[in-house]
Amino acid sequence: METINTTRRTLLKGTALASVLGITGIVDLLTISQAHAAWPKTAFKSESMSDVMKELFSEDLTPTESADIILKAPDIAENGAVVPIGVKSSIPGVTRVVILVEQNPSPLTASFNLGKGARADVSTRIKMGKTSDVIALVEANGKVYAARKNVKVTIGGCGG
Repeated sequence: METINTTRRTLLKGTALASVLGITGIVDLLTISQAHAAWPKTAFKSESMSDVMKELFSEDLTPTESADIILKAPDIAENGAVVPIGVKSSIPGVTRVVILVEQNPSPLTASFNLGKGARADVSTRIKMGKTSDVIALVEANGKVYAARKNVKVTIGGCGG
């Protein structure tokens, strides 16, 4: 009799755990779909810098160069398929950090939306087809600031 009760308890615990995990998975899916809704799909497909600017900022604006943005990128990328990039800003109120590669077929390579009070310090790895300027845009308090660095690519990463 004790064996049946133990088996029954184990089955009930397993069912309860599976239910909780299933609900958690549904919540995660809702969060993911909300994140995709905010994704600037058209901007990532844009083929020119001015189209990217129009898609991201509703206008073709010229960002203000800022020494308050630190753009970390190698001087020479031996493999354009994996180029480490870091952007850090001390400008208060940053809401978005964008990374562009001027000579890529699609210049927009990364866009990070930051929550209120978040520290503007992001890093990623990008693809570069050829030698180009990498541009970091920082949006804060309704203005857009920029920093740029030229990165030489020895082996292209965008199909090159």
